[in-house]
Amino acid sequence: MELTWPVALAVLGAALLHASWNVLLKSGDDKEHESMGVGIASGLVALAVAPFLPVPASESWPWLVGSAVVHILYFLFLAGAYRWGDLSYTYPVMRGGGPMIVAAVGALVFNERLAPAQTLGVLLVCAGILAFAAGRHDPRATAFAIANAVVIAAYTLIDGYGARASGAPVSYALWFFAANGIVLALYTVARGRGRPMAVYFRTKWPRALVGGTLAIGAYGIALWAMTRAPIALVAVLRETSVIFAALLSAVFLREKMTRRRLVATGAVMVGLVALRL
Repeated sequence: MELTWPVALAVLGAALLHASWNVLLKSGDDKEHESMGVGIASGLVALAVAPFLPVPASESWPWLVGSAVVHILYFLFLAGAYRWGDLSYTYPVMRGGGPMIVAAVGALVFNERLAPAQTLGVLLVCAGILAFAAGRHDPRATAFAIANAVVIAAYTLIDGYGARASGAPVSYALWFFAANGIVLALYTVARGRGRPMAVYFRTKWPRALVGGTLAIGAYGIALWAMTRAPIALVAVLRETSVIFAALLSAVFLREKMTRRRLVATGAVMVGLVALRL
């Protein structure tokens, strides 16, 4: 498999979508309601579309369910990171740590060994991403962000294998979001937060719907790309969303775009060249 231009451009588009829904989430008042709301809304959108598409192969179903369960941690850690830290700090830590884990584990699990130039590109992109996060920050934000980087690596590998086994990556993505939405809704009720979540949806359903739709587009494109290119390369390219997040947070959240972050952006771009984009 190779990372072709059409696949690369599609993943860059997914990166922009991902940054957009995270900025939307960060701008909300209650981070846990916002994150759970996006997850549940994406499930509702997926349920409206998935029945009209081919059913994923049965071999992919265990991976789909496993990913939905792992995503509970993702949304909880996401809410914690955004509660205690700026988007411009926590987002790069979460997104930058995952690809390095994916590249290492992918070589063992999928036997996807990268060429030296591609390995250099992965390291440069990850280093540039993490450079966005330099400085002093609340240790609670750091803890949540690092924990979520591990979760991101886990579900990326799970879904990469599941999408390939499904024979229908778009259907797999939609059924994943449907399963994820159901699991998150049950988890919310089990924690006794069903009524507050219902109030949230009555008053802020447009935000949840927009965020959920963006999330489906971002991850659906990434899963499709994982069936066309090495998972590690798709994962690291997808995390260029930190550049979009930095720009969007500067415009909409009034967070600073410092000189260090501009240098970090340059490192990411050099890394992308090394990936032969």
